[in-house]
Amino acid sequence: MLFSSACCLIPLLFFSFTDAGRTLMKIKERVRNLQLQKAKQHLLTHTVSGRQPLKHVKEGRIHQQLDHFNRQDLSTFPQRFFVNDAYWQRLDGPVFLFIGGEGPIFEFDVLAGHHVDMAEENGALLLALEHRFYGDSINADGLKTENLADLSSQQALADLAVFHQYISQSFNLSHRNTWISFGGSYSGALSAWFRGKFPHLVYGAVASSAPVKATLDFSAYSNSVGLSLMNEAVGGSEKCLTGVRDAFAAVEALMSRNVSQVAVDFGCCQIPKDLDDQIELMQNLADIIMGTVQYNEEGVLMSINDICGVMTNKSEAYEGEMEAYNRLVKLAQIYHSTGEEPCLDISHERTVKELMNTSVHSGRRAERQWTYQTCTEFGFYQTCEDTTCPFSGMVTLRSQAELCSILFGISQHSLPGRIAFTNAYYGGDNPHTHRVLYVNGGVDPWRELSVVQEWTEEGEEAQTIFIKDAAHCADMLSGRVTDCRLLKKAREEIKKHVVSWLKMAAREKMEKRKV
Repeated sequence: MLFSSACCLIPLLFFSFTDAGRTLMKIKERVRNLQLQKAKQHLLTHTVSGRQPLKHVKEGRIHQQLDHFNRQDLSTFPQRFFVNDAYWQRLDGPVFLFIGGEGPIFEFDVLAGHHVDMAEENGALLLALEHRFYGDSINADGLKTENLADLSSQQALADLAVFHQYISQSFNLSHRNTWISFGGSYSGALSAWFRGKFPHLVYGAVASSAPVKATLDFSAYSNSVGLSLMNEAVGGSEKCLTGVRDAFAAVEALMSRNVSQVAVDFGCCQIPKDLDDQIELMQNLADIIMGTVQYNEEGVLMSINDICGVMTNKSEAYEGEMEAYNRLVKLAQIYHSTGEEPCLDISHERTVKELMNTSVHSGRRAERQWTYQTCTEFGFYQTCEDTTCPFSGMVTLRSQAELCSILFGISQHSLPGRIAFTNAYYGGDNPHTHRVLYVNGGVDPWRELSVVQEWTEEGEEAQTIFIKDAAHCADMLSGRVTDCRLLKKAREEIKKHVVSWLKMAAREKMEKRKV
């Protein structure tokens, strides 16, 4: 059977994995789960008003080739997708495609979000396609290194092209149907690249917080976090940034003298006696602050204002040279109090062991697959060797990239060439794409690898939206009363672009018919 009814919402696990760091991934899990709750509230509102979009959602599978570029290899894997036709009013209506990224897709992706709101207003058919090797779209052979050879963004784009043809046949679509693609973070980059590589299939693309420039040493991420900690508009200050710097310096200093005390203070599951565990600790402490900045005011953990309040509040009885250290301890305590982990796991050996898990069952976690893609295509290693980094210089490029050789036998020396190929293939942060809307937030560190201002070959400014004080992918959510004015305005601008594309496509089709 092609489709099956989606009768319930599955708990959402991950929002985006474009980072290393175990704690940061857990923060993202909280973000995704919070979005589930908001989606449920959204659906309840529709149900009360007499509309029941959930009944229109169907789940399906398409058998995709494992290797689209080898015509002699006929091996396939089942790729999952969702369809929501609740708002589709006419056969020649538009098609809105939500592209899955480095994690599972869910019914949520065709039921809630700004792209769904726009689909309702424009009578669009809603689709969501899961990325190969993530969620339930995994080859039955598992996630062994030799099987991961078919995991790449290029193969993912070919999947989208085949899916386009498959859906067109299933729903009797034609050139009269205008396709618009949507995505955020890595899937935002895929949205832009899909339009760039297959312009005859998708008329326009929205790319939110899209890191289209592959970068091996992404030191700019930490630098950007530091700038946000100083941003007074979101509750930051120079004093806050200084406090964070001093705190991490103090942790390093104490760890060299009394590592057991550090383990007790930060609630570690084990004493970080060797260097690898100490690096894990420093990365996880940095993650608490990095995750807060990346998802500022999402209501999951803290906001930048909350962090800076702890790091600068004079009412706290912290004195002497350990003042900043104790404030960081308090931040870690706040993090633990809002989660379910009894302690902070800083075992590097356990991290490697989890990443070595090649079973299909492990697929929903997605860390192994995404680590493979960072090693083969993107890099994105958030290092702290730059003098502008507010965290620990122990987090180096070597400490992160060595996982490539440990897990997959990929030499660290080969990484620069792999990154260079990705940027040559897609164009980096100057992709010369047409009818792609790049949306970025001023608080989001990933804006450093996106297109914030681009010029077309004709010398005209490209389509970009910059939301001064917004965080990662904030524009993709449905509007809330608490949203700032600039975020509300940005969503209106996104809507105007999408509507203008639909009108433009309709005019072009009318002119062709006249000819």
